[in-house]
Amino acid sequence: MDSLSSQLSTLIVLFRDVCLPIVVLFGTGWALDRKFKFDMPTMVRLNIYLFVPAFIFVKVTEAHLDARTGIKIILFTLVSIGCMGCISSATARWFRDDLPTRKALQLSTMFYNCGNYGIPLMSLAFPVEGPLVQVFVLMTMNISTFTLGLFIAHSSLGEGAGHWKESLGPVFRQPAVYAIALAWIFKGLDVPVQNAVFLWRPLEYLAEGLVGVALITLGVQLSKTNVKGLRGPLTQSLVIRLVGGPCIGILLTWVFGFEGRTAAILILGTAAPSAVNTALLAYEFKANSQFAAATVFYTTLLSILVVTFLLSVITFGWIPWARY
Repeated sequence: MDSLSSQLSTLIVLFRDVCLPIVVLFGTGWALDRKFKFDMPTMVRLNIYLFVPAFIFVKVTEAHLDARTGIKIILFTLVSIGCMGCISSATARWFRDDLPTRKALQLSTMFYNCGNYGIPLMSLAFPVEGPLVQVFVLMTMNISTFTLGLFIAHSSLGEGAGHWKESLGPVFRQPAVYAIALAWIFKGLDVPVQNAVFLWRPLEYLAEGLVGVALITLGVQLSKTNVKGLRGPLTQSLVIRLVGGPCIGILLTWVFGFEGRTAAILILGTAAPSAVNTALLAYEFKANSQFAAATVFYTTLLSILVVTFLLSVITFGWIPWARY
C-alpha cells in the first residue's frame, strides 16, 4: 500500500513539475489568441528564423555529445518515422480509408511535434541532456517532413516524384539545418564562439526564450484550429501516434543500444503530438486537412496524459535500459 501511495505521489509530482507548466503556457497562448487574435505567420516565423536556430546553435556548441551518438539518434528518428508510416498505411488500407484520408493519416502519425512541444518538454524533464538530444531529433524530423512528408502530401493528388524534386527547396530554407551545420563546424575547428560576447549573448537570450515562445505559439495554433468531435479515422490516428509511437520508441532504443538518460529522452520524445506542419501540408496538397488538423489538436491535449504516464514508467525503472 505504501509503495502504491509513493508511486501515485511521484506521478502527481511529475505531472505538476513537467507537464503542468506546458499546459499553463500553451493554455495562456490559446486564451490570449481568443482575445487579441495574434498573427500566426509572424509567430511561426519568429520561432523558425530566430528562436529555434539560436537554441540549436547554442546547445550544439556547448554540447559534449560525440558524433557517433548523434548519428545513432538520427538513424533512430528515421527508422521510427518509417515504422510509423508502415503502421499507418497498413491500418488505413485495412479500414479502406480514401486516398486523401490515408495520406493525412500517414502525415499525422509519422511526424511529431519535436520543436515547440518536444524541446520545452525535454527542457523540463531532462534539463541538461534533453535539449541536446532533442536537437538531433528536431533536425531529422524537419528535413524528413519537407522531403518525405512533401512526397506523401503530393501523392494524395495522384502525382509523383517530379513535384517532389521541386519541393526540396523548403529544406534549404530551414535555418535549423544551417545552425546545426555551423555549430558542428565551429566545434570541429575549436572556434571559441563564446568569446564573441556581442554575438554569443544575444544567441543565449534567444535560446533561453524558446521554451516560453514555442509553447505560447503552440497555444495560438490550437486556438486557430477548427476541429470537430472524435470519429472515424481520427481514433486510428490518436492510437497510432500516442500508443504506437512510444511502443516503437521503446523497441528501437533497445535495438540501437541506447541506455540510461539518452534512451529515456528518446522514448519520451516519441509521445509528442502530431506536428502542426503535417496539417499545413495536408491543406496545401488537398489531403484530408480537417482530419489532419483535428489530429494535431487532440494529440496535443491527450499527449499530456501519455507523457505523464510514460515519464512515470521511466522514472520507476520499468524499462530496464532506460534507467538512470
